[in-house]
Amino acid sequence: MVVNRPARALRAVLAGAVALGLGLASAQPAGADPGRDAEGSTAVARARVAADVLMSSYEPVKAWFPSSWWNSAVALQTIGDYMQRTGDRRYLSQLDNTFEKDKGPFPAGYLSGDPLLGNFTSRAIDDSEWWGLTWVQAYDLTKNRKYLDMAVTIAEYVEGYWDPSTCGGGVWWDGERTYKNAVTNGLWIRLTAELHNRLPGDHRWLGRAQDGWNWLNSSGMINSDGLVNDGLNSSCENNGGTVWSYNQGLAIGAGLELWRATRDPGLLTTVRRLADASIASGGLVSDGVLNEYCDAPDRQCDDNGKQFKGIFQRYWMDLADTTHDSRYVAFVQQQASSVWDHDRDASNRLGERWSGLTNADHPNAFDWRTQASALSALIAAVPKQTPDQSLSATLSPAQPVVMPASGGPTHVKLKVDLQATAPAGALKVEVQAAVPAGWAVTPARATTTLFPRGNAVPARSSVQLDVTIPAGTTDGHYAVTATATSGDRLAFSAQADILVARTVDFDTGTAAETPWLWDADGSQSNGVQNRFADGNSYFVYRFPFPADTTAAHAVLTIDNEYVVQVSGDGQNWTTVLTETRQLHDGENKADQTIDLTPYLGPDKAAYVRVSDSFPTDGWGGRVYHVSAAYS
Repeated sequence: MVVNRPARALRAVLAGAVALGLGLASAQPAGADPGRDAEGSTAVARARVAADVLMSSYEPVKAWFPSSWWNSAVALQTIGDYMQRTGDRRYLSQLDNTFEKDKGPFPAGYLSGDPLLGNFTSRAIDDSEWWGLTWVQAYDLTKNRKYLDMAVTIAEYVEGYWDPSTCGGGVWWDGERTYKNAVTNGLWIRLTAELHNRLPGDHRWLGRAQDGWNWLNSSGMINSDGLVNDGLNSSCENNGGTVWSYNQGLAIGAGLELWRATRDPGLLTTVRRLADASIASGGLVSDGVLNEYCDAPDRQCDDNGKQFKGIFQRYWMDLADTTHDSRYVAFVQQQASSVWDHDRDASNRLGERWSGLTNADHPNAFDWRTQASALSALIAAVPKQTPDQSLSATLSPAQPVVMPASGGPTHVKLKVDLQATAPAGALKVEVQAAVPAGWAVTPARATTTLFPRGNAVPARSSVQLDVTIPAGTTDGHYAVTATATSGDRLAFSAQADILVARTVDFDTGTAAETPWLWDADGSQSNGVQNRFADGNSYFVYRFPFPADTTAAHAVLTIDNEYVVQVSGDGQNWTTVLTETRQLHDGENKADQTIDLTPYLGPDKAAYVRVSDSFPTDGWGGRVYHVSAAYS
């Protein structure tokens, strides 16, 4: 795994500034701690970079993150947290797009495996509750009553599944009333308490929240160690199920919101017990880092488990804000640091394991679900009182591939993208680039000016870089760093991971695939040797063959319902392979050889795009392995 390390350089800049006793920018409040202010500005910038990566996976036509329904609710709520915490309001339109497009009924398979009944409800009661919390968050951001009204409608639907005739109470997990569990009831308490705290004069939802809390605490699901097991068995006893982090986090969050409604000190006592159990020996932490059961090196989280830790961290942020307990605040900072320093690739994608642990059999997974989860760790580190200045930088492309020609240097173009927030005025930013020994970059230093107007829409600018790679450079990964600074307080480093390669040969769903994956669109990967595109999604590989290439071909191990197209410019496509049968079990898996020679672009690059030949049934083209050769 290639991991960015701009934080190290940034910490050095900030530490040096603090050591020199440099003053704050004039806009900062008197008495503010310079080191803490710098850390807060950096935390905003990191969260913005990660939020932008997450939103690049948002699909505006169906108005969700393909292809998971409840996970989309949590991802959108996370973006709501980001906007609320930082003041950035760029993604309000996506929230409203989802609200307006997805509030009706839909058949099974369109947005969820279950039919959607309208108003974001379905037989999956917990899914319905996730959407309720998302719309409360949208209301908090906009004060548009339609969002709060939707949350009330969802709560009224869920209320029908509260059933005291079984286990003395609790909300059923599913429409068939087969299981009572922690997640559904933690969600119920949090949702009803949030409604009470936003509806003047309410008594109904407060009563529901109190009943739910009392039932949860007497149900037996919270074990003697203060950890929350998954649910109850048929005898209404703790089933000993896995202690998932999101169940623990929801219990903490439920108690905190109910405490805000009642100010009952006993609630905080219970919340602290749950929190302390989480970070105690035998809890949810390994070497100081939040760890899911499925994060173990011999396991892999499924698409649900990938988002559990982010939910825990959302409510841990609430815990730290509410109690100001230094232990809880330190835990927030520790998770954010681990994610940024160890669990991030060169494209600023955040992975499943916040420690960065990976291995060949169970690699650290990177997708929009893991992005949303780890983003919550970064958001929690943003001060509640948002710093009024921030500066971020990214390099694009972040993971370019160079296939050098023989006998001369090779050039690659990079762009430093800058975003800044500050009170109205001009913000002068200096960008300094660094390349490996023997390489050259032009310009090595550049200056640009941004014109921020507050936090709602960050100001943008960019600097173009020309990197020269000398002839004879051996194959491998090489780092190019761009450090942006503004005055004494703002600094941020970005890194591109340039792959110099003379061969193309990789399994999909691995770190080796990423540099070649020019456009992932809405495709998905469920592990090693697996990338697929369903519906209207696709994915594109780019092969930048050497300038002296005269012939080239690619081999794709592929199955299911695929369309394969080829292009020389990434815009104009020619279909070269189509599966005309509706096949769902991979029985047509085979190596397909594609002659790329007729399609080589003027720069000798070739693009291969895979999509779905039957976009309505959800079994699009799946690729396992890719290789290419040229002469």
